[in-house]
Amino acid sequence: MKQTSRRNFLRGAGGALMSLPWLESVSGATSAPAKRLAIYYVPIGVVRRGFFPGEGEATIPKFTSSQEEIKVDVAIKPGEHAFPSTPTLDRLKPVQDKVTLVTGMNRFYQNGTDVHAQCGSCFLSSALPNTITTSAYPLDRTFDHIVGDEIGSVTPFRTLELSCNSHKDNLESIYFDNISWFGTGHVAPSLRDPRKVYRRLFGTKEIQAYRNITDLVLEDAKSLQRGLTYTDQQKFGEYFDSIRTIEQQMDKLDDMKGELSRVKIEEPPESYLPRGEYIRLMGDLMISALQTGLTRVATLMVGPERWNTPFTFEGVFDDPRSHHVMSHNQDKFVDDLIKLDQFHMDQYVYLVDRMASLEEADGSTLLDNTIFTYGSGLGDGATHQYSDLPIVVSGRSGGTLRGGGRWIHCREGEPLANLWLTQARALGIEMKSFADSTGTLPALLA
Repeated sequence: MKQTSRRNFLRGAGGALMSLPWLESVSGATSAPAKRLAIYYVPIGVVRRGFFPGEGEATIPKFTSSQEEIKVDVAIKPGEHAFPSTPTLDRLKPVQDKVTLVTGMNRFYQNGTDVHAQCGSCFLSSALPNTITTSAYPLDRTFDHIVGDEIGSVTPFRTLELSCNSHKDNLESIYFDNISWFGTGHVAPSLRDPRKVYRRLFGTKEIQAYRNITDLVLEDAKSLQRGLTYTDQQKFGEYFDSIRTIEQQMDKLDDMKGELSRVKIEEPPESYLPRGEYIRLMGDLMISALQTGLTRVATLMVGPERWNTPFTFEGVFDDPRSHHVMSHNQDKFVDDLIKLDQFHMDQYVYLVDRMASLEEADGSTLLDNTIFTYGSGLGDGATHQYSDLPIVVSGRSGGTLRGGGRWIHCREGEPLANLWLTQARALGIEMKSFADSTGTLPALLA
């Protein structure tokens, strides 16, 4: 078969450039797929009795303004256990064989700074205590950027930062609303508008001027499709179907924004945008960027820390709700908060399943070659504790991580930075230590 130049194939009509999934018949490559890293950050912690095994009957905690650890009389031996069943973790059942629950990990909290701001901005950093003298936060270059320095240099976007905070009423500082940082005091700004993300990833001046990108590239690709193998033709079709779906989702949200802007309502129009659709759309854009090699490192912040403006959680509540306000009244809203935790977990399951459905050139899946971590910087939203954080890890990183369906409970005092160091090693990065790490998690490594 005559081999097609990947550069020419990507170029498209009119000089437009679009990335595609890696196709064997286009690239002729036989090397292993690239390893990727993705983070799914959930704000304001979780309701422990709904998430953590053995805590279902624990006393519902009262709100505290400072960092305070919940003491629960549950004796769990460090090591590997069968995957547990709790109201929130049960939402993982569709992908349970692909995920590993990790409990018992702690963060360092530096006194004198806001609990929410520090838990979000330092989730991927956690510098050694008192080593950062230019900031009130123990915030250094975050893990995603350190990984991007090593595996992202060959991609158009070394890292990709996404956020699902659509609100314009920025009442809090940037420390509440960003988990990705170039370094101390230097935020890596998140993209929040799906249309802008789409244009940044896939857009060109020619496309924006007279037609959408899918039509433009498909027009040029039809003549080339005959030269693809059957498998690549299927992959090609699936990819463009997913891009079409993304476009339709964006159009739907844009129409809704236009309608809401004409209605007099107390909350900002953004409050009424369906959260599930918004999160899944941003997640789909992230997955497309990872799939096509536009980036190998991405972060998705599901929502901001300590933001009182309400959001609409379709299928969960009848009216917009503020996650933060409810977390301060866990005794009153405990059932609703568990529903919200389940909602966030459902979106994670959707994205895990999407990654697992995308086949790479060697027959593996995108998830097989990715480390995709769900996590929060708080172990509980009412007490603001930095201990025993909720962490779920999916993906195999090309086989360097063990398979899922397991629960790993860490030894007492295990720092979260040990998870990041373990993931760096799994990605092939020779890193002796990271932040306040003390070692790796051998139970995760293959």
